[in-house]
Amino acid sequence: MVLLDHVTMQYPTGTKALDNITLQINKGEFVFVVGSSGSGKTTLIKLLLKEIQPTQGEITVEDYQYSKMKRKEIPFLRRKIGVVFQNFRLLKDRTVFENVAFAQQVIEKPMRDIRRQVPATLTMVGLADKYKQFPKELSGGEQQRVALARAIVNEPDIILADEPTGNLDPKNSLEIMRLLEEINNRGTTVVVVTHNKDIVNLFQKRVVTLKKGRIVSDEEKGGYEDAD
Repeated sequence: MVLLDHVTMQYPTGTKALDNITLQINKGEFVFVVGSSGSGKTTLIKLLLKEIQPTQGEITVEDYQYSKMKRKEIPFLRRKIGVVFQNFRLLKDRTVFENVAFAQQVIEKPMRDIRRQVPATLTMVGLADKYKQFPKELSGGEQQRVALARAIVNEPDIILADEPTGNLDPKNSLEIMRLLEEINNRGTTVVVVTHNKDIVNLFQKRVVTLKKGRIVSDEEKGGYEDAD
């Protein structure tokens, strides 16, 4: 599903964000990527979304070998990847329904599909009754659930969650993680980048720990004890 083969990312400033890392994530896995600030987690997300190019090494996601991809293929790659961010990134002037529908409009889904799939997805994340509300009328936890609905409405093969609980209290953090676990149980590969030690230690999934751009541990059912 995801393969980074001896990948190095060095920025023009000279900062080496990732240093010769090799990482394989199989279809249907749930993986936490942990590490302190500056460990390379954000760079990893940007590389997987093909927002930046590695200095060295090869990245492959499904059938896409990044070094050989044409620019016109990038939107099709990104349709296979749903992304959830820490700061929600919702459209403030659109309702809950419209925010989730936007992800389908971008790929030109027929309106009949949007009218069917958006309510079903909102039901899954527990927001069926909030579809007419605007982001400012929602709590932080509800906004993140809208963001999650938007990420999954097109049924991507992979979910990348970048600090999805970073702005949430413990109760809402747990709810978001339970939803991600449910999505994973349905067959979607889930990669969660997080600082949340309690969440990592509670869920006992595979844990990949980054430190100064290198993978220092990769445990099938790990914790966060060694992340710092």
